[in-house]
Amino acid sequence: MDFSFTDEQRSIAETFDRFCDKELNYDYVRWMDENVDFPPDELWDKFADLGLFAAAVPVEYGGQGLGSVDTMIAYEQICKRSMSVALAVGTVIGFGARFLTELGTDEQKQRYLPRLAQGRLRTSMALTESGGGTDILGSLSTFAEDAGDSWVINGSKIFITGAHAADLIFTVCRTERDTRRRESWSTIIVPRRTEGLTMRPVEKISCHHCDSMEITFDNVVVPKDNLIGTRGQAYREIMTVLNPERIGVAMLGVGAIAAIYDYCMRYVQERHAFGGPIGRFQSLQHYLADMRIHLENARNLTYKAAWLCDTGQPYHLEATMAKLVAAEGARHAGTYGTEIFGGYGICNEYPVSMFARDSYQIQFSPISNEMSRNMLMQFQGLPKSWA
Repeated sequence: MDFSFTDEQRSIAETFDRFCDKELNYDYVRWMDENVDFPPDELWDKFADLGLFAAAVPVEYGGQGLGSVDTMIAYEQICKRSMSVALAVGTVIGFGARFLTELGTDEQKQRYLPRLAQGRLRTSMALTESGGGTDILGSLSTFAEDAGDSWVINGSKIFITGAHAADLIFTVCRTERDTRRRESWSTIIVPRRTEGLTMRPVEKISCHHCDSMEITFDNVVVPKDNLIGTRGQAYREIMTVLNPERIGVAMLGVGAIAAIYDYCMRYVQERHAFGGPIGRFQSLQHYLADMRIHLENARNLTYKAAWLCDTGQPYHLEATMAKLVAAEGARHAGTYGTEIFGGYGICNEYPVSMFARDSYQIQFSPISNEMSRNMLMQFQGLPKSWA
């Protein structure tokens, strides 16, 4: 069993670490958190030049054809600097590249993937609705009517990350009225600038420089060819996107834990009280020890899930575990990291306060911690414990 990275993977980590040290320092991240609702084009273009968006795109469409492990190695460096920026780029490398590569037609791949690899196409996924949250199967009501040569979409979505900056929104709708709900979903590509589509930002305490949106579809008409995947089979097919999403969200938690731990380790050695550095206090050492344990467990689970994905093995169990462990570890780090910093822990001057706020967003996204536990036991053969 070998947990080490290859030379190529170490090079990816070092390259993105250096890049993020320069381009995602906290002064700039703090400026974004206070002034923008999505990473600026200048930063986006630099990520594109570095090859981030090409990573998961097949070589034949202008990409690098890298696997999940390689992509997560680069992604971890971003997550350690800004969860908002990580969320923004994740909507492209996690949603856009995955939807198109796994479910797109040849025409859709040829039309969109080269632009996506170049950083010239931004995407988002619209799944969640206000009536259900985790109970998406029971609550999804956005409907796309078959109008012959087009779809006519009506309904609404909530908490849609980066939709206001997306060129294409992969929208999950009901398209069938007289079938089981599991066989009534379809995914339709909706260009953001389509008549009848409106948005408003959801005000939140977390991830300020990557807004979440509420979207309303009022007789939105798109071509019939905008269907991606198989009509009526989206509930099954989008697992090819949702399971990798859990790996990506787990990495968000890994990044938050790592960042808070590093800031706290430096602080307890620099801050003096009662005649010496506060790092000598047992209670603070225990906080730090628990952070380090959470970090190791979350990172190992996340990379294991990514490795299973790359090697074609089932990974839904590990991806769900990784998301759960990383999310709870990030919340722990945020809580006790702010305590280590004392009054400064809630001041924007220090990054710990931002990561503490941001960590709350992954407690329920893309699946709540409680539902993660329910599903883990269902995966193990116990009876369904909800509904």
